[in-house]
Amino acid sequence: MNAHPCCKVATEVRDNARPLAPRLRRGGEIAGWVLPGATLALLPKCPACVVAYVALFSGVGMSVSTATYLRTSLLILCVTALLFLSLKRLCLMIAGTRAAGAKRQFKLQRSPN
Repeated sequence: MNAHPCCKVATEVRDNARPLAPRLRRGGEIAGWVLPGATLALLPKCPACVVAYVALFSGVGMSVSTATYLRTSLLILCVTALLFLSLKRLCLMIAGTRAAGAKRQFKLQRSPN
């Protein structure tokens, strides 16, 4: 049994479309870089400002010493996340250059001289 022409066109368009997973993966990777970077850029320097921001956005009051610990924890978390992402990107770049070098080496071995 043949499908209707309108159904055939719809499936052809859907088959040629890029899959959703790579787009989501790329969006997650970009968010992984942007969130810690923006947090570091917008992180206030004084604990009193941290208290004010927390009270403004959540309505929860906290002491200055708690704000100091919160600020330090956020700073360590953001720097660790950025270092992890940088190390991950560096490892992928090194693996890519090694794979390209291995391909080149393999081609040189197989080429007749």
